[in-house]
Amino acid sequence: MADTRGRDFLFCNLCGTMLTVPSPKYAQCPLCKTKKNIKDICGKEISYTISAEDIRRELGIVIMEEQKVQLSKVNKKCEKCGHDEATFYTRQMRSADEGQTTFYTCTRCSHQFQEN
Repeated sequence: MADTRGRDFLFCNLCGTMLTVPSPKYAQCPLCKTKKNIKDICGKEISYTISAEDIRRELGIVIMEEQKVQLSKVNKKCEKCGHDEATFYTRQMRSADEGQTTFYTCTRCSHQFQEN
């Protein structure tokens, strides 16, 4: 707590609660009622930096790093060349109560097609 006394001038020295300014003469802790002379606060400035990562963390947004994935192979006839092997992956493109969309890529000609 002693560490906060030197630089956190807007917080109570006893309990750490943020001070309010009910009078032009003093600031007061709403919890323990300790008072601080307004001259100790007047003219001081607070600044802080928020990063994009801080905002994502606060909002609960997780960014996954792109990873190379070994796609599964299936016997599926290519619409373009007729080859009967393709890799595939699925994604939920519409609402949760509807089925997934399957995306195929021909292993011979790399033609991409999908099935809803």
